[in-house]
Amino acid sequence: MSTIEIIGLVIPVLSLTSLIVYMLVNKKESTVIPQPITVNNSQPNSNAPLTNESVKLILPHRIDAYQRLVLFLERISPNSLVMRKFTHHQTAKQLQQDLLSTIRSEYEHNIAQQVFVSPQGWKMVKDSKEQIIQIINLAASQIDEKGTAIDLSSKIFELTAEFEKLPSEITTEFLIEELQKLF
Repeated sequence: MSTIEIIGLVIPVLSLTSLIVYMLVNKKESTVIPQPITVNNSQPNSNAPLTNESVKLILPHRIDAYQRLVLFLERISPNSLVMRKFTHHQTAKQLQQDLLSTIRSEYEHNIAQQVFVSPQGWKMVKDSKEQIIQIINLAASQIDEKGTAIDLSSKIFELTAEFEKLPSEITTEFLIEELQKLF
């Protein structure tokens, strides 16, 4: 992995971590605790609301989930993905399969994070993943069958340039706003 790729991965993570630390340091003492959550199962006290201590225990996991999902979205953004997975000796078909396999693997690695984000946030994450897969498949369908990885990469860059904001960027902004509402 080159220094530029490492920097490209580290900067978004450090930015989000800095934002979270800033929000935690500047959080007001009168933080409003969300409405009690109840779980409906057959165990005793299953309808007991979350206590202040429970919220304190869950909050770090929620913050971690938002961080991981933002990193996931950054890692599957088409430009970032191509920069990480491109090699000169691949065919377009090989690169396409590698990109799609990486997206699915990254998604499966982060699927449990849905427990800690809102249903709308998780839906946006899933939709972003699917839209990025569509961009890659569309790019592959628009080049020659014997195309090279360079041809596919160029087509992906061309298609993503048509977006004002990529689906992954829109979802990242939503997740950051949602996280900020926790404080």
